Amino acid sequence: QVQLVESGGGLVQPGGSLKLSCAASGFTLDYYTICWFRQAPGKEREGVSCLSNDDGDTYYLDTLKGRFTISRDNAKNTVYLQMNSLKPEDTAMYYCNGRRATMMVYEYWGQGTQVTVSS
Repeated sequence: QVQLVESGGGLVQPGGSLKLSCAASGFTLDYYTICWFRQAPGKEREGVSCLSNDDGDTYYLDTLKGRFTISRDNAKNTVYLQMNSLKPEDTAMYYCNGRRATMMVYEYWGQGTQVTVSS
């Protein structure tokens, strides 16, 4: 079964850290560009960070630079999002997305993991 499964979310105090995981099954993540998105209640989904499969290039939302780090462990077929110095405005459902464009486009979404930053 082809799927992405996120984990690692939870409740954390402001200034704390969380590490989200996005584990793939049924396909090899190394061939895909992986992005993390988030969506807070009442707001549109926004791109948080991406890791390219072509050259390892990374993208971060400007407001997150220096606090979030995306990485990949090919042996575990998993992508991570390390989140430090968390703020209440980081509260959202976090989703991972895998996309590969060749002759066809293959795209998968996970079910999401909730991150709540609150004292």
